[in-house]
Order: sequence, then structure tokens, then C-alpha cells
Amino acid sequence: MSEPVGLRARKKVRTRDAIAGTAISLFLARGFDQVSVSDIAAAAEVSKPTLFRYFATKEDLVLHRFADHSGEAARVVHDRRPGITPIAALHRHFRAGLDRFEPVTGLNDHPEVVAFHRLVFTTPSLAGRLLQYMLDDEAALAAILDPGIGGRLQAAQVIAVQRVLARTNWQKIADGRTAHDVQPEAVAEADQAFAQLCHATGSS
Repeated sequence: MSEPVGLRARKKVRTRDAIAGTAISLFLARGFDQVSVSDIAAAAEVSKPTLFRYFATKEDLVLHRFADHSGEAARVVHDRRPGITPIAALHRHFRAGLDRFEPVTGLNDHPEVVAFHRLVFTTPSLAGRLLQYMLDDEAALAAILDPGIGGRLQAAQVIAVQRVLARTNWQKIADGRTAHDVQPEAVAEADQAFAQLCHATGSS
């Protein structure tokens, strides 16, 4: 008798999370380049083919957390309420992330999150893969804003602003400050950045 579809889906999610969790623990303990895919498969008690069914590359074992936010900016703009400009919607979304101390905003001081970001930012292959995620997000956002050069330029500015804000927040926390201590600055800097973005793009 076959398993219900919902049960199979949940088991796949658990397996995916278990593999990724094992991989990240090994990477944080030994360094990304010092851990092989075979090491991860053995520690997670799965075969290499099974591992690659869930993660196409070694880098994806780490960056799936960013991939979970793939296309988020485009969805925020697409789903915004009538009368709300794209930049205003994105600003509100980023501010809400700061309020929730979401790791993707950089404003999270859990030791594992801080170490995870350090791993990503200091490993060239991971930083390069992350850039590709950002370029994909930029393309998706541009398609929603305007398929012409205007939309592409605006999307590039939005993704750059979000990247700089998140990296700035993380760096302050990596330097020893708490997320709660950094939050007022993070909010003020986000407001400033999106205000400048509104001025640059002629949005209001």
C-alpha cells in the first residue's frame, strides 16, 4: 500500500532538512572546503545519489536557506495592495523582517546564524553562488516592475540595497553587538536607504 502524498512530502522535507543540517554542522566545524560530499552523505546516512536528488551542488547544501526566499521581492511587489508603490511595499516587507529578526535581514544574533553568515561571506564559492541567487531575484523583480531597462535598473538597485543593509547588520553583530542593540540603527538605515531609492527611481 502506497503512502499518502502528504506523508511522502513531509518525509522528503525532513530528509532534506536533516541532510542540510548535517552538512552545515560539518562546514561550521571544519570549513566548507575541508568537507566532501561523501563526508556529508556518510554523516547523514544517505547515499550520494540521494543527496544529489535534494541538492544539485555542494553550495546548495548551505544556500538553500537563501533559496527559500527566492523570488520574494517579486512576490511582494506582485501581491501588494492597490495604491501601494513597489518600493513602499518592499520597504514595509524589509521593515517587517527587521521586526521579526529574520536571519535574511542580517539582524539575528543567534550564534549559529552569525557563524552561518560568516561561512557564506568568507567562502568564495558560496559567495559566488549567492550572487547568482541575487541575480535571479533581480531578474524576477525586473519582470514584475517593467521588462525594459527602467525595470531592470530599479530591480538592481532594490536587490543591492537589501544586500548592503543585511550585510551591514550582520557585520555589526559579528563585531559583538546584540540584535536588539543594532535594531534601531537597522530600522533607521533601512528607512534612509529606501527613501534614497524612492528619490533615485522617482517613486513615492
